[in-house]
Amino acid sequence: MAQLQRLAIAPSQLQDRQILLTAQQQHYLYRVLRLREGDRFLAMYGRGHCWLAELAAVDAVAVIQEEVFIKSELDVEVTLMPALPKGNGFDDVVRQAVELGVYCIIPLVSDRTLLKPSSQKIERWRRIAAEAAEQSEREIVPAILEPVSFAVGVENCDRKYRYICVARGNSRHLLDCLLDNKIEKEEFPIPNSQSIVIATGPEGGWTDGEVKSAIEFGFQPVSLGSRILRAVTAPIVALSIIAGVLDRR
Repeated sequence: MAQLQRLAIAPSQLQDRQILLTAQQQHYLYRVLRLREGDRFLAMYGRGHCWLAELAAVDAVAVIQEEVFIKSELDVEVTLMPALPKGNGFDDVVRQAVELGVYCIIPLVSDRTLLKPSSQKIERWRRIAAEAAEQSEREIVPAILEPVSFAVGVENCDRKYRYICVARGNSRHLLDCLLDNKIEKEEFPIPNSQSIVIATGPEGGWTDGEVKSAIEFGFQPVSLGSRILRAVTAPIVALSIIAGVLDRR
């Protein structure tokens, strides 16, 4: 089962026990992967459902054989709130964050953010998330939300464990904080009572006012180590630490 190719599908593609394939999906399955009638693949619904599907005689249709259950998610919902970096660096942030098990990404526009993403950029990030979810054999396609201001992001956050990464100062290391909090593993999906949010800063870091505001809304300042990380590096380091703790058996 693990050798089968995964394909992310939209809810609108499901009809009874059939999947209506888009032109792009047909090209990928038939032209790129060289699959034929009767070949099988795994169709991901995007929110925890996965089906074994078989290509039908009609190119645009696949038939659902059965639902399959594959455990590949972290046991705790992890939301990433990264300040948008300059250039195209956020493409890599999205891709690698999905590979590391993030549940949701909320891009932040901070005081030092230079990028003002268009709707086309956001759709591109969502496509990248779907492709990364297929490649890394995720059960879900993580949500990429519309960018929000830093103030809105921290004020509306309802996750239990809230961390903001700071580059300087005497903040405790993220790993020590995670271990001290003794975050419990629960069956996925889990309630917000055990969810984590991690905020990472822009080029140049957070302003003092932003850090102060985050603390007022329940965020704990944490360090990712003694080196200064780029805005595209810090999210991946933070998620790697979190995934390393949660993936331990």
